[in-house]
Amino acid sequence: MKTGQASIASAGDPVGRDYRLTGERAKQAVRLGLTDAEWYRPPIDPDRLRELMTRRNGPAIRDTALWLALLVASGVLAYLALGSWWAVPAFAVYGALYGGAADPRWHENGHGTAFKTRWPNDVVYALASFMLLREPTLWRWSHVRHHSDTIIVGRDPEISFPRPFRFRSVLPNYLNLISGPRMLLRIGQHALGRIDEDTREFVPEEELPRVVREARVFVVILGAVVVWCLATVSIVPLLFVGLPSFYGVWLVWFFAITQHAGLNEDVLDHRYSTRTVYMNPVFRFLYLNMNYHLEHHLFPSVPYHALPALHEEVKQHLPAPKTSMFDAYKEIVLALRMQRRNPDWEIPGREVPEDAGYRINGTRASSRSLATSMAVAAGLESRTDLGPADIVMPGQVTRIDIEDHTYALYRTRRNAYALTDGICTHGSADLSTGHLDDCIIECPKHNGRFNVLTGEPVRRPAKIPLATYPVEVVDGRLLVALRGSGPQPAAAGS
Repeated sequence: MKTGQASIASAGDPVGRDYRLTGERAKQAVRLGLTDAEWYRPPIDPDRLRELMTRRNGPAIRDTALWLALLVASGVLAYLALGSWWAVPAFAVYGALYGGAADPRWHENGHGTAFKTRWPNDVVYALASFMLLREPTLWRWSHVRHHSDTIIVGRDPEISFPRPFRFRSVLPNYLNLISGPRMLLRIGQHALGRIDEDTREFVPEEELPRVVREARVFVVILGAVVVWCLATVSIVPLLFVGLPSFYGVWLVWFFAITQHAGLNEDVLDHRYSTRTVYMNPVFRFLYLNMNYHLEHHLFPSVPYHALPALHEEVKQHLPAPKTSMFDAYKEIVLALRMQRRNPDWEIPGREVPEDAGYRINGTRASSRSLATSMAVAAGLESRTDLGPADIVMPGQVTRIDIEDHTYALYRTRRNAYALTDGICTHGSADLSTGHLDDCIIECPKHNGRFNVLTGEPVRRPAKIPLATYPVEVVDGRLLVALRGSGPQPAAAGS
């Protein structure tokens, strides 16, 4: 959830470090193994994690309805106050809800975790994308890269505070006067079918036509508003649609600066590059609990309404949260000042607990515990015995390791068993730690989803099917044919 692209809409032109996605630092990150790497995840009980990952429509319906109601109410007040000084505070509130509070809604619905039902996520994501001038497909893939390579120089397109930071850019950015024009220019270029190199760097080739179509829709809507202004000889239409993407962005910056600013770059542990900040209930509503940003990066499949509970589960493994916005800003301003003098300066005294649990593991069955000998029943000589049928409970997934291969074993709520390759075909993540919703497994890294019965991807960024293996229950045992599988995935990350 960022305020701009590093090379297109960053906090200022990078000086010193090369933040371009096509520069030398990008190549260096690949050489050093900093791309698509395995990141630290704190230990947590798998059953508790599954509970926290459960999706519900209720909280998102409530919070989205309240946000839209406040937006409409402030818009009506602003319209009624036109011609008086009361219009200034009214439009300030309207702009903050339009161009500011839309940001966390864009973020959560983009992850597909806000609503349990898919289509409301897509609708709110599209609406918020327009409010923020963020082309939906481009920014979806941008955020995928951000979660893969968080604050990795040359790889993360959402680094908003390059080193050294230019303090003179603060006021223009609070009014979106640096990022905004660049984003409009890019929308115009994409609408003409001209795709820049940075976009090609992280958006798959087959998605580029969608980028062009979405840019053209943005141009048509904004163009219609401009025509409306010209026809009525009034700027009022733009005050409600278009300009709030500028004068309301101050709220995005107010919150987003607390996420990563001043923290470590080029580390594979979110505890060094991401912070959590305690906020009051009003801020948490506006920000949709994204103040628990470290927890979100560690477990992006946990919906926003469960982040406070997740924080309580794992906080002993994390650095101490900032106690308030003031506390966070003190640290950030100091860091940005020091990094202006020395880009390699890091915040001292940020205590990160030592933790042997480098990654989160689901319930696993090791190859030694598996009955890998062939079943003796007639006609089953080519099957592998995975163990008793209750090795996995209804609605759960477990990891199965056989020799050097990883599988994921699923049991749907209707007691159907399925076995697929256990590593996501997009981001090399362990699917056994993902969220299973009946027959749909969600990757814990980028929120891509697969149908476990067919292996087919059903939500981006996943595109390549999972290999599937038929499972049969015989005398209370799970037997699987590991040859003759379903769709075969290409190399992970392709």
